[in-house]
Amino acid sequence: MAADNSQREMADNPRINHNIDLTTALGALQLNNPVLTASGTCGFGRELAERYELSELGALIVKGITVEPRSGNPSPRIAETPAGMLNSIGLENPGLEGFIREELPWLAEVKPPVLANISGHSISDFSRLAEGLADREEIAGLEVNVSCPNIGAGGLAFGTDPEMVARVTAAVRDYYSGFILIKLTPAAGDILSVAQSARDAGADALTVCNTMPGMEIDVETQAPVLGNTYGGLSGPALQPIALKLVYQLAQADILPILGGGGIMSGRDAIKFLLAGARAVSVGTATLLDPLAPVRIKRGIIDYLEEQNCSSLQEIIGQALR
Repeated sequence: MAADNSQREMADNPRINHNIDLTTALGALQLNNPVLTASGTCGFGRELAERYELSELGALIVKGITVEPRSGNPSPRIAETPAGMLNSIGLENPGLEGFIREELPWLAEVKPPVLANISGHSISDFSRLAEGLADREEIAGLEVNVSCPNIGAGGLAFGTDPEMVARVTAAVRDYYSGFILIKLTPAAGDILSVAQSARDAGADALTVCNTMPGMEIDVETQAPVLGNTYGGLSGPALQPIALKLVYQLAQADILPILGGGGIMSGRDAIKFLLAGARAVSVGTATLLDPLAPVRIKRGIIDYLEEQNCSSLQEIIGQALR
């Protein structure tokens, strides 16, 4: 369903300076603007398309998919926390074949680049997903979620181990010749080593970062709030952690960075761009306000106008020392 007239008016607001160059790139992936959706916060884009034209986005990163369909974790799956939220959705999705059959025909008509997020609990899972999506022209690349537990290593997340990140990245690269974005976990002890392993194994860029593991307890029931006990912390509480990781990785100049974590406003996005991110992902903000990506893009433009900048590139990395 197309956006209605009132929502189109938001996108065509005359106060926006259309002469400012918002183009950017994550390696070979060219973007008309730096605002992307964070995987898992916008489904496959259909709901957002009811609110505004998806061409407003730099790219659409869709809900994560696994080899087989998943019904997800038991409820409750979401809990509010101070300055953030916990989610434990459990990768509910239609599986690889369901994604290809049910979602790709619609995504083929979407104007911004579409990135498919893939998740697995074994190296073979990632290989099967990469092979299944290898020749799909509907997508512009893969975002590889290495925050999932590795069932072959006692449940330790792939993304905390540089060697395992290298193996996952190499397995995906063996089957997929296009753009590969590795989504890093903030729980990694040595994120520089993890990022270097991803680069050496064939990654093109990094998403920094995924949610932080956490939990909440209800003092009345004296039990964990989430049905699965643990969840991923997102929202403003995550922002200082994510910003630090973006800054640290940008200083090391390992790979281009898609930065995100608690971006709720245009000025939040600016922080990540100043820290060296080439683009930003908007997640929790979209759950609160479906129009958040458009609003945040406007906020970036407003800041560039205030700074008398004619191009986004003038501010990227300016906070690095």
